[in-house]
Amino acid sequence: MTLNIGKTYEAIRAAAKQKRFLTYGEVAAASGVEWNKARRPIPQHLDQLVKISHERGWPLLSAIVVNKENVETGELAGESLAGFLAAIEKIGIPVEDPKAFLKQQQQAVFAWADSAPEHLSDGSVAPPNGSAGPRFVHYFNPVLDALRSLGGSAAPESVYDWIRGQVQVPVEELEGVNKGGQSKFHNKVAWARFYLAKAGLIDASKRGVWALTPEGVNTTLSHTDALQIFRRIQSQFKTSANDEEEAPDLISTEELFADPDRRFWFVGAAWGGTDDQTPRFLSDGIWQNGFHNKFADEVKNMKPGDKIAIKAAFVRKNNLPFDNLGKSVSCMRIKAIGTITDNVGDGKTVRVSWEALDPPRDWFFYTYRVTLVEADRNDELARKLIAFTFAGRKQDYDFWINEVPYFAKKYGPVARPANDEDLLADEETETEEEAAAPSYTIENIAEDGCFLAPEQLADIFGRIQSKKNLVLQGPPGTGKTWLAKRLAYAMIGSRDPKVTRDRLRVVQFHPSLSYEDFVRGWRPSVAGKLELIDGLFLEIVEAAKAEPDRPFVLVIEEINRGNPAQIFGEILTLLEDTKRSRDEAMELAYRREPGERVFVPKNLHVIGTMNIADRSLALVDLALRRRFAFVTLEPTLNELWRAWCGERSGMPADAITLVKHRLDELNDEIENDRSLGPQYRVGHSYVTPPAGLMAEKAESWFSDVVRTEIVPLLEEYWFDAPDKVKAAKQKLLAGF
Repeated sequence: MTLNIGKTYEAIRAAAKQKRFLTYGEVAAASGVEWNKARRPIPQHLDQLVKISHERGWPLLSAIVVNKENVETGELAGESLAGFLAAIEKIGIPVEDPKAFLKQQQQAVFAWADSAPEHLSDGSVAPPNGSAGPRFVHYFNPVLDALRSLGGSAAPESVYDWIRGQVQVPVEELEGVNKGGQSKFHNKVAWARFYLAKAGLIDASKRGVWALTPEGVNTTLSHTDALQIFRRIQSQFKTSANDEEEAPDLISTEELFADPDRRFWFVGAAWGGTDDQTPRFLSDGIWQNGFHNKFADEVKNMKPGDKIAIKAAFVRKNNLPFDNLGKSVSCMRIKAIGTITDNVGDGKTVRVSWEALDPPRDWFFYTYRVTLVEADRNDELARKLIAFTFAGRKQDYDFWINEVPYFAKKYGPVARPANDEDLLADEETETEEEAAAPSYTIENIAEDGCFLAPEQLADIFGRIQSKKNLVLQGPPGTGKTWLAKRLAYAMIGSRDPKVTRDRLRVVQFHPSLSYEDFVRGWRPSVAGKLELIDGLFLEIVEAAKAEPDRPFVLVIEEINRGNPAQIFGEILTLLEDTKRSRDEAMELAYRREPGERVFVPKNLHVIGTMNIADRSLALVDLALRRRFAFVTLEPTLNELWRAWCGERSGMPADAITLVKHRLDELNDEIENDRSLGPQYRVGHSYVTPPAGLMAEKAESWFSDVVRTEIVPLLEEYWFDAPDKVKAAKQKLLAGF
């Protein structure tokens, strides 16, 4: 439900006839809108009514709308008075004494009410023929009035009939035809519908149905307003101003998605220090991939008939068309749209029939930063972007702020306040190269102290990318958690906390963790009531859906320490790499509404760690094993480890050799012990010194590690053989 300007008018007229003031809550109730959803749009809604009142020569109707606590006195103060005065300033009325002016307008509204039209549309007629602009501009407001009177949507013929019955249409328009044999009247109304749809006031998503958008429901246009819309849209889309020409047909979203093989591509046109290539692409009728070693496969998949858009991504904070609470918002500027006509086949170039957008159109929240992205036509959020880009739909900011959980938490009614970074952030652009270039890669993992061979590390990274889910298993001290987090940084492309705080989540499974904690369950709220609350997993799922071209990672430590089958529930099925799509969505045990279905997006990766030496842990069931790739980490005291100890820690070479020899001996004994085995060996993390360790501290450092870390572990292993523990300790410390 949205605020209806006609309903608001009728509520104000009824209150004014009773000589009483109206509350903001009553305005919302008149349209059947809950207050928490009406709070944001009401100021703009009432501004529109001020404008309409002024244009029709009425007193300013919103003057009698006041706060609940002032309904007896009619006083306005603070933000309410400031908003009313700002609306008055926009229509050019000078005010010297605000309170006196308010009282005067309130009394004028009460006096006006007895002779006021019963409905707002009763005062809407087409402007005289002599008004400026093409004749079809005169039909802008009658089309809106017709649809309001017809319940918000109607077939074209019903709109034509309503206008003929309510507006004086010249005989030459009703009886005349244009060059194509079409009725001049029908053609002019069709032109009006075209412009209103491009302005976001009419929804053309269904063929054969004209429907008001939420903004259209609340909009009444003067002829001046209509001319402004005409000039803006005409400039942007380069449409004709000759209403004798046949009105262009608007592509509906039904038509846009009618071909199941049609794909939708969003591409960049600037790389590093190069200039924006958009003018060249438009003049040459092409798009080219500016990278030599990226996106070639995607380009080869482009085919004639696919839709393509040139975009640029950046961050905006100021002068936004919605309340962003002072926070930075991701923005994607659509500069041109087109249809692919041919693929050269070189993995670089496609030929395109382009349509430049001047000025470009800005889309917020759900954006693509990398150079080439295929929008998923089966995803609800992506379909909204596709309709905005290729069918001229207007972005519904209220939907993104209130209905998409990820953005609702940032910008909605219960959003967190802006932090220092948001307050200090300026608008920031970035090139496609910068967006695609990660600041943290698998090479950085090696530099941080990973002792795996480069090809082994690359293989593990590749398995995460392809399988989506991976478990690092191994004996204690083999760096499973350390490596899991750094693999996550490499997936995300950064270890900057500002980047990773929303895109990397870490949780540890334990025996008390439940499905209700991890996925969704009923929990008490601060008001003492039970609420259905999403757990960490669904939170990161929603975040990944909201930023589809950016990797998100969930690290699960000790994945087998809890009961994975119970904790994951039906999510275990959705994790499978072949079921990461909306088509595979399933209903959860706890649903917010009937038929709600959930799926796991492809850009969410799960990395688990598992200690295979802990006797207290349950065996991992086969269902979990089938959905994860498993990589076993071994104690690794190789040349890379030796180089770290010597070059990064300053440990003497003889001490390095002795530590390796002692730990190898211990691990051989553990591996050959029939009550233990290789999974109980002691990992290299125990004996890897910190960076910058001074040479003279090496012996005391190793002694401390043996006494306080390794020996307690051995006491657990050989709890019934204290002599073996004592002997092992002596061997480890011999020579130190």
